[in-house]
This record gives sequence, C-alpha cells and structure tokens, in this order.
Amino acid sequence: MRELIAQTAARMIAEDGIQDYALAKRKAARQLGAADTHSLPSNGEVQQALRLHQGLYQKDEQPLRLKQLRTEALAAMHLLERFNPYLTGSVLTGTATRHSDINLQLFTDNAKEVELFLLNRNMPYETGEKRSRLNDDMFSVPTFTLQSETSEIRLAVFSTEDLRKSSYDPIEGKPLERAKTKQLEILLAANPYPDNESPAFAGK
Repeated sequence: MRELIAQTAARMIAEDGIQDYALAKRKAARQLGAADTHSLPSNGEVQQALRLHQGLYQKDEQPLRLKQLRTEALAAMHLLERFNPYLTGSVLTGTATRHSDINLQLFTDNAKEVELFLLNRNMPYETGEKRSRLNDDMFSVPTFTLQSETSEIRLAVFSTEDLRKSSYDPIEGKPLERAKTKQLEILLAANPYPDNESPAFAGK
C-alpha cells in the first residue's frame, strides 16, 4: 500500500499539477481507500516514484519541458545577475513537470531593490511571502512571482549574509541543491536533452 500511494501521488504530481507532496499523498491514500493509513510514503519515496513515472510515461515530453524551463531560468538569472541568483527546486533536480514553476533564490542587502528593478522594467509581478529554513531557524522571506513564456518564475529574496547559511529542501528536508548561473550554463551545455538525473550542485 505504501508503494501504491507513492506511485499514485507521483502520477498526480506529474499529470495533475499538484505541487504539494503532502497533499498528493493524502489524495492518493483516499483514492486507494487507505485514508486512515499511518504508513504514508516519505517525500523521497514519492520523488523516486515520480522519476520512474516520468521515465516510463513522459520520456519524450519531460526532457524537452525540462530543457525549456532551464533555458528560461537561465535567461531570468542573467537578467537578475546583480542580485546573485541561484536556481533551486525541480527545474534543477530534474523532476520538473509540465506544471512546474521556476524557483530562484536572490541574495541582496535590500529586498526593495528587487521590486524597484522590476518596476523600472515594467515587469508585472505579484508579491507574497514564503517560509524558509536556514540552519535551524524558520522565517518568512519576501517573494515576487513573474510570468515567463510558459511558466511562473518565483523569486525568494534573502539577505546577503543568508548565503553562508545552510538552506534545506522543503520536500526532503536535506540540504537544498542550488546552482549559480555558470553551473546552469554548464548543465545545459553538457546535457542539452536531460536524462532525468539530478545534477550534483548542492549547498551554497
């Protein structure tokens, strides 16, 4: 049952646009008649099932979509270069779906400068907040959401000193993988048609 829930949750993430792993697991358990189970799969197990699902059922579509998202991410990172951007999330790890966002972390001493930058270039955006964990502390950081050609770009704005702190993956709870502009350029050049494997860009 645990494996079936992981597989069903992975399908929901890949095909139905559910981005929240916990929600996908709960919906999968209900769909399988196991809503009361206390043995839900871990996020890591769901992510492994997601890679398997993409390899079996989206082996042509998903690599092309991933390349498209990484190319758009790189363009955004060049544009936002002054704010020391890093790519994170499924677009970096290789599990991006047709519904995935592009997630960038920016590091600056003044978050208002990011908003002024967007305003001066007449770039429409939405503001918000995001809960993040650095070292052992949880706190909120400002966010800006932009619309690219085919997806949303979510900017999370941290202070410059936060770059030296350990950031954690909200899905697996382990150190967050993140890539600088040059690392993403190398990744795209070396793997123009990705094979759905996670790159080795971890940490700071």
